[in-house]
Amino acid sequence: MDLRHALEHDVLVCDGAMGTMLHSAGNSLDQALPALNLTDPALVRTVHDSYVDAGVDVIQTNTFGASRLRLSAYGFGEQVAEINQAGVRLARDAVRAAPHVLVAGSVSPAVGVQQRRRVSGAERAHALREQIGALATAGVDLMLLETFGYVDELVEAVQVAVELCDLPVIAQATFAGVGHTLSGHTPRDLVRALAGAPIAALGLNCTLGPQRSLAVLRELREHTGLPLTVQPNAGLPRRVSSARFEYDVDAEYFTGYIRRLLDAGARIVGGCCGTTPAQLASAAQAAKGHRQRTETRTALVVAPRPPAPRPPAPADPGSFAEPGQFIVELASPPSGGVEECLDVARQLVDGGIRQISVVSSPGVTAQVNPVDLALHLHLKLGIDTLAGVTTWDRTIMALQADLLGAHTLGLRRVVCETGSPPLLGDYPHVDGVWQVDSLGLIELLAGLNDGEDYYGLPLPAQTEFEIGARVNPGSRDPEAEASKAARKIEAGARFLATCPVYDPADLRRLLDLIAARVSGQDVPVLATVRPLTGFPEAELLAHEVPDVRIPARTLNALRDAGDVHEVGLELARELVSQVKDMVYGIVLLPTANPVATVHGILAAT
Repeated sequence: MDLRHALEHDVLVCDGAMGTMLHSAGNSLDQALPALNLTDPALVRTVHDSYVDAGVDVIQTNTFGASRLRLSAYGFGEQVAEINQAGVRLARDAVRAAPHVLVAGSVSPAVGVQQRRRVSGAERAHALREQIGALATAGVDLMLLETFGYVDELVEAVQVAVELCDLPVIAQATFAGVGHTLSGHTPRDLVRALAGAPIAALGLNCTLGPQRSLAVLRELREHTGLPLTVQPNAGLPRRVSSARFEYDVDAEYFTGYIRRLLDAGARIVGGCCGTTPAQLASAAQAAKGHRQRTETRTALVVAPRPPAPRPPAPADPGSFAEPGQFIVELASPPSGGVEECLDVARQLVDGGIRQISVVSSPGVTAQVNPVDLALHLHLKLGIDTLAGVTTWDRTIMALQADLLGAHTLGLRRVVCETGSPPLLGDYPHVDGVWQVDSLGLIELLAGLNDGEDYYGLPLPAQTEFEIGARVNPGSRDPEAEASKAARKIEAGARFLATCPVYDPADLRRLLDLIAARVSGQDVPVLATVRPLTGFPEAELLAHEVPDVRIPARTLNALRDAGDVHEVGLELARELVSQVKDMVYGIVLLPTANPVATVHGILAAT
């Protein structure tokens, strides 16, 4: 098959995950997975065979991360050529009975995100030259540069590839949830950076699930006439243990978006982390159907939001000791957004809110520590605040020091969470470090309240933390979720705060299960309600985010909505009315324009 001709006249299906398929077979993601080309070639070949049998048109060699700089961290730095050539050989053997299937040499950034600051551009280029040369010599059909979060590194890789060989080169960047690369570049910036480069196709892979990949693809289409490629993740991973991850996206949902990606102009579709041969088999069928279709789709038009109403009149003062209160949760902003956040909080207080919770923002952008911001709001506005504290990438001593300092300045309420690092391309959360999880953090705080530090040494005075723990009503295993909640309560948690509730029945079931395990203990529960912004967001949550359950009634209401904003508020108001008698208080989590959103919910409750 001639790739350039196929890109002009056809659509192709690339394979799916290699790394997470190897992970599911028992291999840790924090090892050199390309080395399995030498140590367990039969397993690698099995993955290739499964994708060829699924009907894909392109398979990728198991050489992601097979540069000298990455392999050296695992003791394989002197085996670059051997590992890459073995990867090509295994892929070639897999397509021997399917000669129409192309073999793509998979090339990742020469270094991981954590190494980038310590390695020069010249060193990266040298490592790429060594790997790409080995792949070209071994006989791949094309070079696939994938999961590049930094545009300068992708430009470097393209230059190396086109200098070394005359094979077709596909350049794929990875974008975060905000639609920017890790280096902060937009799809338009990416097109400009590679303008004039002799690449066969441009696209994206990894980090994003199908829905957000579609948005990036459409923006790329606005700025380039190059053939476009897209290989989304299977939604977000669920961390099931310290080194184990799972994905939930089903083949039907994935295939639905493959059709939309093809309709939006993708010439190559495939999968990345978490995608399986079953999903790619469905994608191959979708591509076959696309070839037979001639109709076009019209773009969706989102109705403009109405102007923000004035905030509600002040309510009676409240405190955490009083049931039936409303708390507003704000996400921690970038460092330059503190005063804006303070202004929003002031308006909320003027409107009657007496307590504000601060949690980390999703994504990779640098942001203010939620504990620091919660203290800032407490001291500036004289209100009670809660701070969400996550344990990932924090040592126990750093957590202890931060929390003791915050307690001295007046912070009392803390919601303990394990947390997950933001996706940074590559494999999910490989760089995350958890010295303790949320249970360990609860035990730490309970010890501080008893007057002992983490090592059992006496403190000058006992702390008075009000310790909270997170629970998830949408968990696919509510029995296990209730058991975890009971352990957190036993460890010292004195109240529970839920993840966003979308179905009252899920909350009722979880509360009953918890009550059965902590009989006789009256533990306040705060239910979090988050207004949905529209059907695309609800569909994303339902299919791509682990342990989130969106009722069919909610999905249908948003799909059929005329005024999406008002329907989202109405659904939130209904939820509040349905769950307020089940719990101690309600946490409102506005997604945009917090003052207007909170008013829109409280005005009718």
